[in-house]
Amino acid sequence: MSLKPVLYAVLLLIGYEPSTDAHDIYTPLRDKAGRNCCDDGDCRPALYRVRPTGVQMFVEGKWIWVPDHTIQHRALAGDTGETDGGHWCGRFENGPGYDLGYVTYCAILPPNPTAIIAPAIALHERRVQPVP
Repeated sequence: MSLKPVLYAVLLLIGYEPSTDAHDIYTPLRDKAGRNCCDDGDCRPALYRVRPTGVQMFVEGKWIWVPDHTIQHRALAGDTGETDGGHWCGRFENGPGYDLGYVTYCAILPPNPTAIIAPAIALHERRVQPVP
C-alpha cells in the first residue's frame, strides 16, 4: 500500500472542520410554554423599536407589532450586533380564505440594564441633577 493516499487522508481529516450554521444561535431558544422558537429558518436578526403602545420589529421590509407574551429580554451568544440585539422568530401565514399576517413565536430584545440600575442623573423639578 502506498503512503501517498494515507497522507492525503490524514491531511483531509486534519483540515476537516464541521460546518457551523449561523442559525445555531437560535437552537436553544424556547417560548414560555417550552416549545422551540425556531424551526430551522424562521428566526433572523431584526431591528426593533419600543413605542408607548408596544414593541415593533422590522421584518421583511416592514414594521410589525410584536405581542408582549412573545418577548424575551436576553443576550444571544454569537449575536453579531447588527440589530443591537434584536431577533425575531416567526413566519408569515396566509392561504386560501385566510390572511393571518406575521405570526411571532419569539421576539428577542437585549437585556434592559436600566430596569436594574437606577440612572446616575434624573430630571427633578425641571432641572437635571444627580440621583441621591
